[in-house]
Amino acid sequence: MATKVLVPRLGEGVDEVTVTKWLKQVGDSVNELEPLLEVNTDKVDTEIPAPASGTVLKIVMQEGTPAKVGQVLAFIGKPGESVDVSGSQVSSVKSASVSAVQITQSVTPDTSHVTRDTGFISPVVAKIAAEHGVNLSQVQGTGLNGRITKNDVLNFVENGKPVAAKPANVEPVNIQPVTGDQLIKHTVIRKQIAEHMVMSKHTSPHVLTVMEVDMNRVVKHRSANKEIFARDGVNLTFTAYFLTAIVAGLKAYPLTNSSWTDEGLLVHKSINIGMATSLGEEGLIVPVIKNADNLSLLAMARSVNDLANRARSKKLQPDEVKGGTFTLTNHGVSGSLFAFPVINQPQCGILGVGAMQKRVVVIDDAIAIRPMVYLSFVFDHRILDGASADWFLAKVKETLENWS
Repeated sequence: MATKVLVPRLGEGVDEVTVTKWLKQVGDSVNELEPLLEVNTDKVDTEIPAPASGTVLKIVMQEGTPAKVGQVLAFIGKPGESVDVSGSQVSSVKSASVSAVQITQSVTPDTSHVTRDTGFISPVVAKIAAEHGVNLSQVQGTGLNGRITKNDVLNFVENGKPVAAKPANVEPVNIQPVTGDQLIKHTVIRKQIAEHMVMSKHTSPHVLTVMEVDMNRVVKHRSANKEIFARDGVNLTFTAYFLTAIVAGLKAYPLTNSSWTDEGLLVHKSINIGMATSLGEEGLIVPVIKNADNLSLLAMARSVNDLANRARSKKLQPDEVKGGTFTLTNHGVSGSLFAFPVINQPQCGILGVGAMQKRVVVIDDAIAIRPMVYLSFVFDHRILDGASADWFLAKVKETLENWS
C-alpha cells in the first residue's frame, strides 16, 4: 500500500504551509527521511523528509500551492502501484508528520528504553538524528521551552564542539522576458511581505517620531567588552544594546507592549522583540527574541547572533518568527539616517535605527564630536498619543546615553 506524505504540523499556530520546491519528482526513488520537498510558512523554509523509502508515485500539491496541516502532498510506493487520491485529510497513516509532532521516542532503531518526552521535533532535526544514530532523549534542547534544535543534535554528535552551519543554497531569480522588459516572478516570501505591509497600513494609523541619541557611552562600553564577549563565542553588536534599551522602554511604558483589539488594549505580559533581518534580494524575516526582559547583555547578544545567522542560512523554525510584541529594524546598515518603518501587526510599534555618524554637537555649552544616531519610532495612533510615544522613545534614549 502506498504511503501518503502529509503536511506536518511545524509549530504552534502553524495550520497552513506553501509548497515551494519539490526536491524529488514523479518516478524518482527516495530513501526514508531523505529531503522530499520544501515548504514555507511565515517566510520560514522547511524541508519535509520522506516518510518511507520507495518511488514518488504522484505529487498532489504543486509548487506555489497552499496546503493545510494533514493534507496529502504526495504518494510514495512501489513502481506502478496504484494510489487513491480521493480526500485530502487523513487521521492515522504513516506520514511525514511523524517527524514533526510531540514524540516520546528517538528516531533511532532501538527505542524501547526511551521514556523522556523530547517535545516538538522538526523534520530536519529528525533527519539529522537518524543519520547519526542519535537518541534524542539524551540531547539537551536549547530552543524555545527546551526544544531540541538542529545545532543541539550536531553539537551532541561532535561531543560539545560547535558546528558551523553550511551556507544556504542560493537559487537564481526567475526572470522571464516581456517584450523587451523583464518580469521577475514574485517569490513566496516577497508575496507574504507585500500582503503583510499593505494589511498593516490599512489596519492602523501610523505616526512617526524621531529622536537623536548620543552613543558615546555605548561605544566605549562595547570597545571595553567586545573581546571579553568574544571569549564566550559572542559577537557584541550594537543591536544587543538597542534591544536592551527597548526592553527598558517597554517596561517603563507597558502600553507600548500591547495590541489593539475591539474590546480593549491587550497588554502583553511577555516582552518578545522581533529583530528584522535582511535576506538580501529575497526580502527580510523577523525572528523573535522571546522573554527579552530576562536576558543580560551577554545573553541578548548571543540570541542576536544565533537568530541572525540561522535566519540568513534558512534554519529558523516557524515558531521562532511568531509571538513578537515589538519590533526593531536596523535600516542604518545601508547608510540610511532615519526612516518610516511599517508596523508589524498586531504590534503597537516598531523602532528604526539609523546609521551611526560622528557629528558636532553642543554639550554643556561646549562643542564636541560624538557618535550620533537617529531613532525612528513608528506607533499605532489608536494606542499611543504623541506624548506617550515620546515618553517611551525618551526612555530608550536615556538608557543608551547613560549606559554604564
